[in-house]
Amino acid sequence: MTAGLVTVIGLGPGDPRYLTPSAAAALAAATDIVGYGAYVDRAPLRAGQRRHASDNRVEVERARFALDLAADGGSVAVVSGGDPGVFAMAAALFEAYEAETARWPGVAIKVEPGITAMLAVAARVGAPLGGDFCAISLSDNLKPWDVIVARLKAVLAADLVIALYNPISKARPWQLGEALKLAGAERAAETPVIFARAVGRPDETIRIVPLDRAIEAAETADMSTLVMIGAAATRLIARAGEEPFVYTPRSVGVRP
Repeated sequence: MTAGLVTVIGLGPGDPRYLTPSAAAALAAATDIVGYGAYVDRAPLRAGQRRHASDNRVEVERARFALDLAADGGSVAVVSGGDPGVFAMAAALFEAYEAETARWPGVAIKVEPGITAMLAVAARVGAPLGGDFCAISLSDNLKPWDVIVARLKAVLAADLVIALYNPISKARPWQLGEALKLAGAERAAETPVIFARAVGRPDETIRIVPLDRAIEAAETADMSTLVMIGAAATRLIARAGEEPFVYTPRSVGVRP
């Protein structure tokens, strides 16, 4: 039997309009859809496709399962929210593949990009990523907390805009507060902080607060929230009746 294909697909932030045509075509061509249950449910349904939903904490096992299906000749779509290469399934799949490459001879692997949360959030509020920026996951499930702290201190000192993924969960209720305390020790009290929850979905909410009120605002954050901390140059433009625009100038030191 000829080995098949695994395509790791980014579904974008939630609104079906933001699924790329290339990703939609790969989903339509798949014999099997594999992923975390909430993401499998978001994939457009096609008659005859098999769907394999699993828990959110079994990424490597899910990757092995998808590769096994492809080894049997399937065209398998592994789905992720946002972009699959940003703290998501693409890295998990390559981790599994590297460990047992000989197990899946001939299986082809492709990655279809999607719109990751920080880009969706930035588009909603203006242009906060107009200057240099970085993304950090606050989850310490796969790396020690002291490594996260060291990286946060480094990027705070470098004055980068910071997008915080996986900021808080029931099992990790305190990390976001600690990260915001670190930011408060390095950045001005008026620094804009964006709390964007479920961007692109019907229950989307966005709040923009100064850094000295961010810990209070963090009480409403969850795993569907992306938190973005501005840099020294990040600016607000007031709008009547709406949250302000947020942007970071492209040039260091340039102020209007």
